[in-house]
Amino acid sequence: MPDKTDSILYQHFHNREVVLDLRSMFVCLGTFVAADHRYLIIENADIHDLRDTTTTRERYIVDSKIHGIHCNREKVLISADEVVGISLLDDVIA
Repeated sequence: MPDKTDSILYQHFHNREVVLDLRSMFVCLGTFVAADHRYLIIENADIHDLRDTTTTRERYIVDSKIHGIHCNREKVLISADEVVGISLLDDVIA
């Protein structure tokens, strides 16, 4: 169950398109819908494996801002422990 701290920390991102930078070679983009102490829930998500391309993480994120998110998951739970950073897609400088 989410606690009050989780709600306050993530309220800025609720129902907005976000970028999740992950510890691994994956990046996740999509609409942030909820979070608790263990998971972030992202809908209309693009889970992108950077090992599958020569594109850098930053280039992929900028291209997603310019051309839109290419959804490949309706809903995904991302382990909060894997998240290095979260930002609004609108805050990405293209």
